[in-house]
Amino acid sequence: MARIREHNRELIIQVASELFADKGFAATKIIDIANRAGIPKANIFYYFKNKKSLYLSVLETVIELLLQASSPFQENNDPVIALKEYIQAKIAISQSHPHASKVFAVEMILGAPHLPKEIADKMTEQTQQSSRHIQSWIDRGLIKQINPHHLLFTIWASTQTYADFNWQILKVTGKKKMDKKDYEQAADFIVELVLKGCDVRSSMAEANYPHWKWI
Repeated sequence: MARIREHNRELIIQVASELFADKGFAATKIIDIANRAGIPKANIFYYFKNKKSLYLSVLETVIELLLQASSPFQENNDPVIALKEYIQAKIAISQSHPHASKVFAVEMILGAPHLPKEIADKMTEQTQQSSRHIQSWIDRGLIKQINPHHLLFTIWASTQTYADFNWQILKVTGKKKMDKKDYEQAADFIVELVLKGCDVRSSMAEANYPHWKWI
């Protein structure tokens, strides 16, 4: 029974993310979600108090993944490994949750009108923590003098575009759908762009040249 409930809840969130991405919060109706999911409208209210509650659940699915994606900054002392794993995680979110990513992007564009303050604060604090890790690598001479915030902004834009602007990418490439190899190539390219563009060095360089600094 618990497995059925979890399945139904995930189905509702998935369908809702598609409709919220296509129509926006205001234009999406609960009955439309129920019809596409193939379940009675009353079933949705069994799992979610109202439309806003369901919308927040859609946002939280991708926000949780975005927060988890930053873990390489805390778990790795080597900027080469941390940045590579971070970029790969961000691309993976665009691949696995494209609709929820679009919903999140629109929410940000509109000034986060529905996002609870505690979640917004948590995301801001984690971004600041990631920025501090990047700054520590800069101070140690492992990355050239850059603005950590702008590096993160650039990574966000380049990775999330594969979900938020998927239609445009498919139109340009002539594909009907991106496959696993496409996402892997995208991640590899962004990793190379960041590592070479910011002259990122492994912590092994610090061990070999402890007094080396960017000039």
